[in-house]
Amino acid sequence: MAVSDPSIVALGPDRRRSAARAADRRITVAGLLVSALLMAAALGAVVLPNGVRHGLWLTVHLGLAGGAGTAIASVLPFFVVAVSVADPMGRVVRIGAIMLVAAGAVIASVGVVGAGPGIGVAGALTYLAGLLAVSVAAFWPLHATTARRHRLILVAYGASIAHVAIGVAIVTLMLVGFAPAVEHWGSLKPAHAWLNVFGFLSVTVAATLVHLGPTVTGGRIIPRTSATVALVALVAGPPLVALGFALEAGTVARVGVLIEGIGAVALVTHGLVVQRDRGRWTTDPGWHRLTSWSLLLAPWWFLVAVIVAGGRVILDGAVPEAWSLEQIAAPFAIGWVAQAMIGSWSHLLPAIGPASIAGHARQRALLGRAAIPRLVALELGVALMVSGNSVAWAGLSALGLTVSAASILSSLVILVDATLARAVDPDAASRQSRPTED
Repeated sequence: MAVSDPSIVALGPDRRRSAARAADRRITVAGLLVSALLMAAALGAVVLPNGVRHGLWLTVHLGLAGGAGTAIASVLPFFVVAVSVADPMGRVVRIGAIMLVAAGAVIASVGVVGAGPGIGVAGALTYLAGLLAVSVAAFWPLHATTARRHRLILVAYGASIAHVAIGVAIVTLMLVGFAPAVEHWGSLKPAHAWLNVFGFLSVTVAATLVHLGPTVTGGRIIPRTSATVALVALVAGPPLVALGFALEAGTVARVGVLIEGIGAVALVTHGLVVQRDRGRWTTDPGWHRLTSWSLLLAPWWFLVAVIVAGGRVILDGAVPEAWSLEQIAAPFAIGWVAQAMIGSWSHLLPAIGPASIAGHARQRALLGRAAIPRLVALELGVALMVSGNSVAWAGLSALGLTVSAASILSSLVILVDATLARAVDPDAASRQSRPTED
């Protein structure tokens, strides 16, 4: 077999593997930056007129389908090959997956809020193509490795992609005018939401926290009953709730909610166990506080979101009125997903990003700036929004949104600043002239 690049022969298989992983890390970090831009766009959409953004729809979809979805497209393949000791997928598929998911979310959002159903369908199909590429990038490399560590995490990742594929397919059928989907959209809309929100996003974040949490806290990644219960329940719950809504079967939906609740409680328990077994850090206190506390507190807001959304199903059954995006937007989108993203990218940038030891130290110092005020502002903002929604006090909700948005925006600015810090890394030029190391 001919080799087009003689330098590959000179480097040997170990260096090829090292170079591939280094490239995969750069792609992951670049994807996180794209997700941060989409998160900023979601915050910017808040200032648009209510009729233009369709209430919270545009903000939430840009933040979740766009920002969080792109982050997942970036890190899911990276984590799968890492826990499986496999070689990463090639750059074309990895980059293509990230860009398709990001573009699909933007195109679909633009289409739904005003450009027309045709654009919305194009965006949904682009998003589905991106999900297919994410699946290939994550799971195709596993055929070449015999290592099968953390099987439950891999199953959870696969299930999360299946959840969102079905969820996006449902809304696509509605947008193209498929009569049964249009006629029963009132029941299918909550099914679509549960599969995307509590299926895709929550299962992916939970599976990531199972192994990222101990890493961030300096503990050990070992089998824990709380993690097993959490992932099994969180994988099983959303499809049952969605099926209950689709069939208008309240009992099925209620069973799914109870299972989802068990998973949420188990995930909170897992975070507490990981925190109890944490290491003792002697450097970078701000950075460690931000990353560890973000990943510890986020599951609590997820539990709140499950209680709010699931409580309506328990009380009302599988009826369209049992789903409300507005009621869970604050605890889910900000307290759970955005906070988990902030904690994750703050850890990953200096952990896997391209820089020297000194460059990574500088990044950790930047990412840890004002850690406690940022954390307090986010928690307080979400709490105010939840309280305002519960008593129908718009002013309190607006205050909470302002406070939490300021926290998220400051974290986005700090992320960009820390990323650019690599550009002034004094060792960067000399390192680029040396062979890539893992």
